[in-house]
Amino acid sequence: MRLRFYSEDLLGPPYDGTMCNEIQTWHYGLVARWWAEFNEGGSDVEFFQNVIERCGEPALDAGCGTGRLLLPFLRSGLDVDGSDVSPDMIAWCAAKAEADALSVNLYTQAMHELDLPRRYRTVVLCGVFGLGGDRSTDLEGLRRIHSQLESGGTLVMDHHLGKHDVDSDTTWQIPENLKLPGSWPEMGDRRRMSDGRELELRTRLVGVDAAARSIVREISVRQFDSGVEVANDAYSIVICSYSAMEVENMLIEAGFGEVRVTGTLEVAAAQQDENRITFEATA
Repeated sequence: MRLRFYSEDLLGPPYDGTMCNEIQTWHYGLVARWWAEFNEGGSDVEFFQNVIERCGEPALDAGCGTGRLLLPFLRSGLDVDGSDVSPDMIAWCAAKAEADALSVNLYTQAMHELDLPRRYRTVVLCGVFGLGGDRSTDLEGLRRIHSQLESGGTLVMDHHLGKHDVDSDTTWQIPENLKLPGSWPEMGDRRRMSDGRELELRTRLVGVDAAARSIVREISVRQFDSGVEVANDAYSIVICSYSAMEVENMLIEAGFGEVRVTGTLEVAAAQQDENRITFEATA
């Protein structure tokens, strides 16, 4: 098995709160453990696998997290690398790949700092655009992805539209009665892990920046052993809101030639968010 893990430590010391070049995400510590334990599968795995088979290999899963998409890609025999800003998420992905005897190259790099040793025919972005940074870092991230693609290569990304007009870059209203920070929900989402202990996840809204069209959400994951709380991690994440038009313009500014909005992501779940659209951009 070939496992190349480009990080200082595999599941090393606990995350110390330092962000990568001021990127603010929440995918560390117990939050990363939650993703590793419970964030698996999904009918969009097949969608993005078909994208790679159609557009070509090698491919990069940028923002691969703990491997929800990446590991099924590898099990199917596809040549796909993974990158993520969080060393904790990458470490869990590496551990899961090793347990399945899967060969993989993993890189701990933020999207706006991507500098990988090879070029790709396809780059996949799933559920990560607009997270953790601001408009300048998001644009730089698209530029870096463009630079990682071979000539004629393809970026395919999904995007959740913000709560504004899909054709507008300026409409962004905040309810007058909004109180911040929001309160924690009384009941969190508690689940049992593979080792018998439990994790409970809660989130709340803590900040809104209308001018920047971004919000800050806080997440708390508590760990329980025999019903007793033994650990608690809390982190915040910045989420930027973009219209479809704005994303398309950013892709063009980043150097992509042909950009197509392919519509709502076609997945099996009937309750799929109708505001989750996909873009296909050619380098």
